Amino acid sequence: MKRIPRTEKEWQKFWREEEIFKTEENSSKPKFYCLDFFPYPSGVGLHVGHPRGYVATDIFSHFKRMNGFNVLHPMGWDAFGLPAENYAIKTGIHPGKAVEENVERFKEQLNSLGLSYDWSREINTTDPNYYKWTQWIFIKLFEKGLAYEETLPINFCPSCKTGLANEEVLEGLCERCDSPVEKKDIRQWVLKITDYGERLFNDLDYLDWPEPIKEMQRNWIGRSEGAEVHFSIGDEIIETFTTRPDTLFGATFLVLAPEHSFVKRVIKGEIEISNLKEVEEYVKEARKKTDLERTDLIKEKEGVELKGIKAVNPINGEEIPVWIADYVLGFYGKGAVMSVPAHDERDYQMAKKYNLEIRPVIESREIPFMGEGKMINSGDYSGIDSSLGGEKIIEELEKKKKGKRAVNYKLRDWIFSRQRYWGEPIPLIHCQKCGVVPLKEEDLPLTLPEVEKYEPLGTGESPLAGISSWVETDCPKCKGKGKRETNTMPQWAGSCWYYLAYLMKGVSEDMEFPISLYKKTFKKWLPVDLYVGGAEHAVLHLLYARFWHKVLYDIGVVEEKEPFKKLKNQGLIMGEGGVKMSKSKGNVISPDKVVKEHGPDVFRLFEMFVGRFEDEASWDEEGVVGMRRFLERVAQMEEKVEDLEASSSLESLLHKTIKKVTEDIESFKFNTAISSLMVFSNYLKEEEKIPREVFLNFLKLLSPFAPHFSEEMWSSLKEKPSILKESWPKYSLEKIKEEEVTLIIQVNGKMRGKIEVKKGEEKEKVEIKAREMVEKWLKGKEIKKVIYLPDKLINFVLNGNSN
Repeated sequence: MKRIPRTEKEWQKFWREEEIFKTEENSSKPKFYCLDFFPYPSGVGLHVGHPRGYVATDIFSHFKRMNGFNVLHPMGWDAFGLPAENYAIKTGIHPGKAVEENVERFKEQLNSLGLSYDWSREINTTDPNYYKWTQWIFIKLFEKGLAYEETLPINFCPSCKTGLANEEVLEGLCERCDSPVEKKDIRQWVLKITDYGERLFNDLDYLDWPEPIKEMQRNWIGRSEGAEVHFSIGDEIIETFTTRPDTLFGATFLVLAPEHSFVKRVIKGEIEISNLKEVEEYVKEARKKTDLERTDLIKEKEGVELKGIKAVNPINGEEIPVWIADYVLGFYGKGAVMSVPAHDERDYQMAKKYNLEIRPVIESREIPFMGEGKMINSGDYSGIDSSLGGEKIIEELEKKKKGKRAVNYKLRDWIFSRQRYWGEPIPLIHCQKCGVVPLKEEDLPLTLPEVEKYEPLGTGESPLAGISSWVETDCPKCKGKGKRETNTMPQWAGSCWYYLAYLMKGVSEDMEFPISLYKKTFKKWLPVDLYVGGAEHAVLHLLYARFWHKVLYDIGVVEEKEPFKKLKNQGLIMGEGGVKMSKSKGNVISPDKVVKEHGPDVFRLFEMFVGRFEDEASWDEEGVVGMRRFLERVAQMEEKVEDLEASSSLESLLHKTIKKVTEDIESFKFNTAISSLMVFSNYLKEEEKIPREVFLNFLKLLSPFAPHFSEEMWSSLKEKPSILKESWPKYSLEKIKEEEVTLIIQVNGKMRGKIEVKKGEEKEKVEIKAREMVEKWLKGKEIKKVIYLPDKLINFVLNGNSN
């Protein structure tokens, strides 16, 4: 009876029923934890650029399973945050309902590609069984003193009646409604990520991550060594940080951030100056600007002098003027800068604008000069090298108790609250008697109340603040009257620990307390062996997740210091012609369309073949058709498959292909792996008969890229599904070497390269390959003759001088 072919959906059903991709709970196999950055499920669904990373991890997971690993390859949803809440405000549909529909849409699309996720471990950050753990971790941060409350200025849109992230403010206007943005002081919860700055910086050295990503994190953390220098204004001490203590004699004015505590005291009238109104107006205008606008290097530097007061330079007792300027930020350094205009570009611009003294203290012909050299105009330190002078100045400051050696970080503490509804409730109670009290474990999760309206109150508070029946509660400690915290957590919270949730889901359906239930599982599976996602999360998500992990390490929950061992970032898939896909341009391509027209395997192959994984690439319909033709050619070979021995040349080529595809998958060179498979298939196409074992091994190599097609071909030939449970082919170096030799390429007798060729290869074929290798030495030259010694060398003899 003739076998009826299975469709892609039927193969997907078969995989689910047979639990082909389910992680083995008690396996003796080595583990491999392969993880994607989990998506935010929007209503629009996926476009063709999104699955590039998902297909890559799927290929790698198949590859590892076939190589004898117990693979954990899960998927979930990062579903809290503004998009769902804004949709709720606009439509009146509960955010949870919108998320549910969006998840269903995303899941359908991912499954249509045949991705090998273990869906039994699926998670959703909005599930109370999930976020009770997010709340539990927050309580541990609170108990360690790493979560504190502070009133801070935020970007506030009076029209939208809500706080905005810096990224949501464009040239001082709300990106949603174009209204001018104000600064409003709002009570916030803040996490002391700065306490972990040193470890977050240093431990990057031990990670197998792309160097540009590590450098972005280093720059964000912004570690710098230098000195803390104490200037005095009367009885007040103003602390500054500098990386150049050797230039302290050149400090001709002191600059404070508009939000500096000293400036606040001036405005309150506690410190007398003669131009208070001017200062008040400047501070008010500064509050309207974002941090990015204030620190723009191109922006003209502006400030206001605090007239009537002077600061004293601790190294020479000199009195210098005190200014405020918005290019100094309150959170960076100490919120105060010793200004040395002769040796700093920003200080120089400020000094030139306001005719302030510019005093060189490092010998140079340039102004401003940022390098090192011989010190001048520096008292007893004049004439010595600035690097030595800086050290001696620190020693003098320490003796005088007017400064000390210090390390500074650009990193600032993490503002960890949002004045919104759709986020994890912060599990804290405000009690007049006991202060701020965390909920007990048995009272978690603290769930969001059901509401009909999600609009912000307009006061800068969360919509939760207007629900008195939810806000009013009992203190967990004294049982007296208390009020719930009404700020919610930011979207980043749920993604800080979700790689642990996948492990916990396999142990307990409801992820029950205590945490000790899961420590053995964490030890077995951590760290994540491979983490793949877009470079847009290269800083914040990865930094925040590393921070939380280190806290969990400190309290004994995990035993690994870092969560993600190896990181890969995929390049964007652009629209045709290299234009970024967007709804406004009308060039968004849905994977649904491609899968319907060409099948999921063609889509998968194209996504991996279009270019280097980490590079940007353009969608190309002709390329998609090319992948389809490739599979059609392979399908046609089935009728030539017979039980016969392979020739030595075919066997050698097979082993070379196995080696190449294996190494390319391991190094994420999927495009060249597919190219090798295409070259081998072209060779098979020319054969009158194809040895069965050769073809079956070829299908194994193809299966991670095109699993549906490979399953169908395998089943048709062997009637023994599934190919995905077969072992990965092994190559023999002996069989490769038997037919290959390394040939030296010379130009005028000088070695210019080497090339691998078939043993006994014809001169004409060798010459073509060799010319490509040494083209730059042959370009524009006349070849007099070509000397070929088979299996040894080829020498191009040129007319005239080739050097």
